[in-house]
Formats: sequence, C-alpha cells, structure tokens
Amino acid sequence: MGEMKGGAREKNGEQEKGGEMERQGIRSAEELKREREGLYWLTLTPGWGAVKIRRLGEHMGSYSGIFNIEEKELRKLDFIYQKEIEQFSGHKRNVEACVRELARLETQGIRFVTPLDADYPQRLRQICDYPMGLYVKGKLPDDRIPTAAVIGARACSAYGRETARMLGRELAAAGVQVVSGLAAGVDGAGHRGALEAGGETFGVLGCGVDICYPRENYGLFAEMLSHGGVLSEYGLGEKPLPGNFPLRNRIISGLADVVVVVEARKRSGSLITVDLALEQGKDVFAVPGRLTDPLSEGCNHLIQQGAYLCTSPSDILEYLGMDGCKKQRFQKKSGKGLAKKEKMLYSCLDLQPKHLEEIALACALPVGECLDLLTELELRGYVTAEGGQYYGIKL
Repeated sequence: MGEMKGGAREKNGEQEKGGEMERQGIRSAEELKREREGLYWLTLTPGWGAVKIRRLGEHMGSYSGIFNIEEKELRKLDFIYQKEIEQFSGHKRNVEACVRELARLETQGIRFVTPLDADYPQRLRQICDYPMGLYVKGKLPDDRIPTAAVIGARACSAYGRETARMLGRELAAAGVQVVSGLAAGVDGAGHRGALEAGGETFGVLGCGVDICYPRENYGLFAEMLSHGGVLSEYGLGEKPLPGNFPLRNRIISGLADVVVVVEARKRSGSLITVDLALEQGKDVFAVPGRLTDPLSEGCNHLIQQGAYLCTSPSDILEYLGMDGCKKQRFQKKSGKGLAKKEKMLYSCLDLQPKHLEEIALACALPVGECLDLLTELELRGYVTAEGGQYYGIKL
C-alpha cells in the first residue's frame, strides 16, 4: 500500500503561519513580556486547547489584549462555546496569580517557551495544533540535529526493551537526538540507550514537568536533565491523567524527523502517535516481531500497511542521511574473550528470557555454577537479568 512512506499525507496548510504571525507587531521586550503573560494565563484556562487559544489570539491581534475581552464579544465568535466562555470568565480571577507564577518559574529551573520565543522548536511550528506553551526542564531538542522518536509498548517484552535500548544507543552514538514519552517499557529503554551512548534524549510528559511519571523512571528523569531535557504543555502539578497522553503524542511525533515503533499491540497508544506522525507528514519505521506474539501485532500490521521495515539502526541512519554508518543487525555479541563454559552457556541464550533451570539443563551445568556464570556475564554486559531468575542476551 505504501501510504506510510515518503510523507504521503500532506502537511497541514497552516504550517507557515506559526511563529511569524505570533511575533509580528511585537516591538519591545515589555510588549513581549505582556504577550507571554497573556499566553501563560490562557494555557491554564480549563478546557481551552492550543487551536482555540491561537484562533482567539488571531482574532484579537494579541494575547495580552484577551485579558480585557468581554463575554458578549466572546459570544459572537462561532468557535467558542458557552461552557468555554464560563471557564474563561471564571479563570479571570487568576490573572495576577498566573503572572506571579510565570515570574517564579525560572527560580525552579523551569522555562516557559511559547511560539513568540526564538527558541520554540521549529519542527513543532509545522503542525496545525502546535502547543502554545511548553514547560521545559533542561534543554529543548536542537532543530539542526536529526531526531528520531523511539516508541512502543509499556508492558514490553525483554526483546522489545533490549531492541529499544540498542536503537537508542546506536542512534545517539551516530549523533541522532532521541525523543520519547519517558513511559515504562520501550520509551524508557530508548532514553536509557541514548544516555549510555553519551547522547541527548528528550522526554515529552503527559503531566507537569515537576512530576516524574512513572516513579520507576525517576533516575532516568534526573539524568536526562543534564543530557537533554523533559518538557510538557501541562502546567505544574498537573497529574498524569489518561486523557493527557494522546494529546502529548502529537508533540513526540512533531519533534521527530522519523518515528520508530519497537513493539505495539494491535490496539496500542503507540499507533495514535503513528497516525499523528502520518498526518504531520512524517515517515514511520516498525521493528518486526514473531507472528504469534501479540506485542508485535501492531508493528507487523504497520509494515504490511507500508511502514518502513527496521532491521537495524542503519536503516534509520541511512534514511536520515547520516554519513559513514555501518550496516548492523540485531545480533548477539560475538562472545570473543569468553571462557569455554561462558561461551557454552551464552550460546544457549537468546532475546526471549529463559529460566535459570532451563538454561542449566540446556548447557548441562549445575544450577549453582550456571548462576555464577550468568552473574558474571551480566556484570560484563552480555546478559540481562529479569525477575524470577530469567535471563536473556543483551544486544
């Protein structure tokens, strides 16, 4: 079918409006300050999304002027409903508190970046519903550097986790920025791999940037602040509500040049990101899996529908035009330098974790000796240990 390749779906026609429309007419630092305060307040208005805020700003000719708009004028606008007018009016009493809060953000190590600002990501300006404000801890992705989103299942398999980690590591080592959602499973593994390579990786949250979700990724969250950054369009203290994640996915795909799906069920949140990527004109790669594995149903279906097949990091690097990349395949390490028994045990392992007793039986070694060897191989980076005495290879 091929519709997932080559940006076959057209990019949104409004993409050129972003940025220039918002920056025009602002002549001084004081005017910019007032406009940013207006935007900050608007983005915290309950029930108001990015497109509605932008349309109202276009109608008024500024964002700061919206502070003083009357309800009767809002009722004349066909894109604003009565409930939204009530939410807007109720939020007016929070104007001064919002202005003070914006001024305090930097003391917390947080920046509020708007389309009015020069460092707002250019890639995001290309989507029709680009966020009107981003809370940022650390850095934003560099627009000049190729960027890949590595996404997939939260409840991934050991194969999916190791593959995502390897992809993140190899892409980052080649100079590619890695973006994902800092979720459990594939997302976290992709971030971790990028950090292992000394690269930069960026997490787009479905909650406030002052909240680490899930908690298990706290160490990763903290490390990313000095080797990339975390960002969100949700205000401080915003909890990770289920409805937030589909919306944040457009930012993940929007920041990326290409989206790579590692594992996904047939009905998966990752496929929402894929749809958004296609609407944004982005190409999609999918890592194939076994026909009988439900976690690979989504990826295999994407390939069937025309997504690019990802068999190695070099598939993505070649697509991105990265020079000098060597062809690699998902494979075991060579085992060179291992002792005889270590080689024998290692040859019995694969990406799908096996129980200690199954491994001991396969390599004809006592369970205790097998455990000692596995521990040594894990320390040397050949083996990954799962809960319940399950072990698999590390790519």
